Amino acid sequence: MSITAVIPVRAGSTRVKDKNIRPFAGSSLLELKIEQLKAVKEIDKIVVSSDSETMLQIAKDNDVTPAKRPLEYCDEKSRTFNEVVEYIAAHQVDSDVMMWVPCVCPLVTSKKIEEGIQLYHKIEKGDLQGDSIVTAALFKEYLFDENGPKNFSVEHHVPSQKLPNWHYITNGFYIAKRIDMINWRFVYGPRPYFCEVNTLEAIDIDDEYDFKVAELAMSLV
Repeated sequence: MSITAVIPVRAGSTRVKDKNIRPFAGSSLLELKIEQLKAVKEIDKIVVSSDSETMLQIAKDNDVTPAKRPLEYCDEKSRTFNEVVEYIAAHQVDSDVMMWVPCVCPLVTSKKIEEGIQLYHKIEKGDLQGDSIVTAALFKEYLFDENGPKNFSVEHHVPSQKLPNWHYITNGFYIAKRIDMINWRFVYGPRPYFCEVNTLEAIDIDDEYDFKVAELAMSLV
């Protein structure tokens, strides 16, 4: 079984200008993620998929594969996310298994990525039930909607530890068969298995505040 890890990046970041390549913790988000992936022995190939010549050059400088992605698959207007996933899986990856690895979760380390791959092996062997691996964080909070409490009762209060085990999917990584990603036109299927991440690993850089929090967290681990 061969595994290709794809880092999808683009030039047009709006909420955080040049997010993927601006200085971050002595490096950049893109270079850090390349370094983390290169430390995982079971990954056969690392692809940086981008429209940015700067980012493609970073891939070359770090001895991984640059893959030029047409602008229409990068501008977030011309094509849907589903079409972007389908394009990359069909045209820029040729391995059996594909990992989709955004670089916006810098505290998802090589060790966690290795854990995810081992979980995927267990799915392949039939030891675990699922069609894909996704990073997810445990969520235990008191939730309301417009109709009132959703996961607890105000009449019978319980401590938060005893709330139902809900999870939210994070942007650490996604693992599945390449052909499945093409057919789903998505990075995970209807029966994902969770590779659980902690609070720091769940940090996802979406705005300037996230960027600063993530950089501070990097200095503490």
